[in-house]
Parts: sequence; structure tokens; C-alpha cells
Amino acid sequence: MTTDRKNGSLYTHIHNKIATIEFGHPASNSFPSELLDRLTKELISVGNNPDVSIIILKSEGEKAFCAGASFDELVAISNLEEGKEFFSGFANVINAMRTCGKLIIGRIQGKTVGGGVGLASACDYVLATENAAIKLSEFTIGIGPFVIEPAVTRKIGVSGTAELTLDSSNWKNAYWAKEKGLYAKVFETMKELDEEVEILSEKLASYNPTALVEMKKALWRGTENWNNLLSERAAVSGELVLSDFTKKALEKFKK
Repeated sequence: MTTDRKNGSLYTHIHNKIATIEFGHPASNSFPSELLDRLTKELISVGNNPDVSIIILKSEGEKAFCAGASFDELVAISNLEEGKEFFSGFANVINAMRTCGKLIIGRIQGKTVGGGVGLASACDYVLATENAAIKLSEFTIGIGPFVIEPAVTRKIGVSGTAELTLDSSNWKNAYWAKEKGLYAKVFETMKELDEEVEILSEKLASYNPTALVEMKKALWRGTENWNNLLSERAAVSGELVLSDFTKKALEKFKK
């Protein structure tokens, strides 16, 4: 089941030191700004919860993991301020994932586009199914994945990010993502995926919580400038979306 709520849904379940954060939206689990803001605040809250050692990030349904940011909101951007604010949505989520202090397991059950690839990249360990293909299609509408690029490059390297970005009209399959280092393991079925997520999260939650926190810090060392970096990238994208090229490309998506 997936939500039919216009602004999407967000639920957190905490059990045995494991917090499962599940998001959903009727448009292939895409993110309107309101839902991105809720996820950012929830990650900060759970990250500060002493009763939580591990976070699982997942989305609703059996198909798409995340279709990125809301296209309806993208099309409606009319000035630089709105543009930067829109693209800051994923910047804030990625920074919240980076700084929350808890290791995050990504559970990727289906296709992932744009900002969704950024979410997967900002997870500390990702498990996926064979259906979890990825694509960065931003070039096709005249912008680029500038906000999420640092997170993606951190996981799959400059050459992987270049291949994914420049081949913007084609999907890369889950095994490509595993080969590049985005996914740790790929499973044939969702049942196998969920079993492995449960086993891994329970195992990690049984470890010394202080060691887990220190490992999180070690994994993200060198990213201390990302608050400013991702904000600057949001401004770049916010300006590009107002270009004549992008306005023309977005015309076909206007309702």
C-alpha cells in the first residue's frame, strides 16, 4: 500500500534500538518540499534519541524507492529565492543524514531517480533488490544533480558520477550500482531484502553504541564543509531552473 496524501506520509517506528523511518508519496514516492522538511526534522530528532542506535530508511510500496523532488513544485519556481529554497530541500536532508550521529541503513526496493539517488548515497550501508535501478536525468531538463553530487561522488567516485550524470537518459541497473559501491548487496526478492535488513540492523543494534557513533564520525570525516557547499549548490540549481533552456524543457510538464 502507498499513501494517497497530497503532501505524502512519514512514519517512524522504534523497536529494540532500531528506528525505521518510512516515507511515501502517491507520485512514485517523490518529495514535495513539506515532506523533505519533515524528513529532515525527523532525522535530527531520531539522531538525538538515546534509545536509538540504528536507523533504517525505506519507502512505501513495492515499486519506486524515490522519484526525487516534486515536479509540480519544480515547474512552479518563478524566482531565484524560490529556486534556492526548492533545491535546499534535499541539501537539508543529506546534511541531516550526515550529522544525525546514527548509522543509516538504506532499504532500496525499486527504481530511484535524481534526489532519490542522493538519499541512497547518503545512507551508510545500502541493501537493494534487482529492481533498484538508478538514473540522474537532470541534464535532460537543463539542470544538473549539483546538490546531491558530493554525496554520490563520495560513494561511487568521480568517474561513476560522471557516467551516471552524462548518460542522463538511461537507467543503470542495480548490479552496476553495486559494482560502483552504492549498494552493498543486491537481492532477487523483497522478502530476501527485508530479511537481510532485519538481520543486519539487529546485529548492529547489539554493538557498543559509542563505537557506532564514532564509526559514523569516521565515515563522514572530511565533509564538515557540506552545510555551505550544498547551500551553494542549491543556489546554482535554483538559477539554472530559471534559464530559458530549462523553462522551455519544463513546458511539457506544466498542467
